[in-house]
Amino acid sequence: MPLLASLSPTSVLFGLLQVLGALGVFLFGMKIMSEAVQRIAGKRMRQALAGVTGNRVSGIVTGFFTTTLVQSSSATTVLVVSFVNAGLLTLIQSIGVIMGANLGTTITAWIVALIGKFSVSSIALPLIGVGLPFVFIGKEKGRNWGETLLGFGLVFFGLGLLKDSVPDLRELMKTDPNTADTIRDIVTWMGGRGFASTLLYLVGGIILTLLVQSSSAAMAITITCALNGWLGDISDPVAVFQNSAAIVLGENIGTTVTAWLASLGANINAKRAARAHFTFNVIGVLWMLVLFVPFTRMAWALAGALPESLRLASKGFQTSEIAFATAIFHSAFNLANILVLVWFVPQIDRFVRFWVRDQSPESGAPRLKYISQGLVDLGELNLAEAENATRRMSTLTSDMYDGFVRVLNHPGEDLSAEVAALKEMEDQCDELLHDITAYLIECSSHEIGAHNAERITAMLRVVSEHEEATDRIYRLVKIVQRKFEKGRDFTEEQHRELTAICSQVRAILDLCANSLSGVSGELLENATRIEDRIDELRKKHNKGAVRRMKSGAAVQTEMLYTEINNHLEATGNHALNIIQSAERSEDHGVEARAAP
Repeated sequence: MPLLASLSPTSVLFGLLQVLGALGVFLFGMKIMSEAVQRIAGKRMRQALAGVTGNRVSGIVTGFFTTTLVQSSSATTVLVVSFVNAGLLTLIQSIGVIMGANLGTTITAWIVALIGKFSVSSIALPLIGVGLPFVFIGKEKGRNWGETLLGFGLVFFGLGLLKDSVPDLRELMKTDPNTADTIRDIVTWMGGRGFASTLLYLVGGIILTLLVQSSSAAMAITITCALNGWLGDISDPVAVFQNSAAIVLGENIGTTVTAWLASLGANINAKRAARAHFTFNVIGVLWMLVLFVPFTRMAWALAGALPESLRLASKGFQTSEIAFATAIFHSAFNLANILVLVWFVPQIDRFVRFWVRDQSPESGAPRLKYISQGLVDLGELNLAEAENATRRMSTLTSDMYDGFVRVLNHPGEDLSAEVAALKEMEDQCDELLHDITAYLIECSSHEIGAHNAERITAMLRVVSEHEEATDRIYRLVKIVQRKFEKGRDFTEEQHRELTAICSQVRAILDLCANSLSGVSGELLENATRIEDRIDELRKKHNKGAVRRMKSGAAVQTEMLYTEINNHLEATGNHALNIIQSAERSEDHGVEARAAP
């Protein structure tokens, strides 16, 4: 291309590496900061995201604050997609959170705009200096706060390096006029074409965001390039600002790709959540293109109304009005888009349902799948999905047990269909054990706090015990089925005894389900007492069976009766183990007892 013929390959490569290095420091700082914030406030953020109601305003506020803390709208929207995939959020709820995430990511533009107003090293280096000792010598909480400060420092330091590594076009005119002329020719070619120029810069914003995989980093690059004359002649700041605003619109579309990619292996609703993010942003860009000129004029006027001491940058010929106008445009556009489209959430919901149709009815609950954002690990926040799947496993265990009791109490009926349904539930529990175990191992491979590491260990034991309990319950079902097929009948006394022990197992399973929300001392004491009672009843009933066999009772019938008692007692043991494991995750350190 003749336009690039005058560029020096060495200078281009060196300059590019400098920009990439500065960008790497910024992204690495954002990664450290985001993951440390998750470890500090992860539980509250999980509860906030998983507890979003149908109220759109609460969803928007939750999405805004989560993105502000994590400093990545891509991370928040990917998390929303994974929550929808796990059934923690509905599609309607996810749209509100996505709207808030779009507004939260505009904070980056303000940080970048403020970089030129002070010495970056005066902020960044002290933050790194304060945070670094805590990273090495602090305990878990202190280390997390240290990494947060270190991450903030690196973010500021990276932005400062980025500002310095992108050469100012006026300075480049003196040192390398050929390169400067080439860049100016490219900018001139892209600009001055009216609406076509806006579309060209918009496409550039999409490509830039796809390349760096972070709208925050893309925003930092955009403002830095604008301030250094790469988006037009700095003597015409309004035109430069409009070009940067068009790039911002492209970045709003480009940032939706991460969630789209994350949804590829997820279920239908997760795909719809990703499409809702894309739809929301594209609609916003389309109506903004119609009002682009008056809206940018308004943003420029607001930037001009800022105090002069704030607007003027450190370099005499350069003003930071462009940076603040871009930040104002970014925030105002996303806020206006929310205010316009928040009334049309049901319509967006219907549109994406039409776009991503149900190819076939999905059977059962959604499968658990770990979805990674790539740049920022979400191991802390993703634990909510595993907790939800564990509760689903607990519900399946209770439902299976109720099904067994129904089969036991109707000895004269053919309940083959019920037995088949119970087998399907047992298979679902096997699937959940596999999914949850793989998911928790994936979570533990990322950066998580020590407390969450203990919770993961406890949760692995909990799901294992649930799966063993469902195996026991299905064995009970098969024993009762065998009893029916062989024509074995229990006496009224045996039925009364089984009813007594069954009611105790039912009671400890209820406590087991409650323990997943927290284990109090009273709950643990009640569970231990009930399990002791179950053990007493098993011994008593089995002794009675031995006595009856000595008196001439049918051996095969009494053996079936003894098997049922043994498996019921083992089920109670598994339930107590679950409660003890859940309690141990809260640092009480109770030892679980082994089931026979």
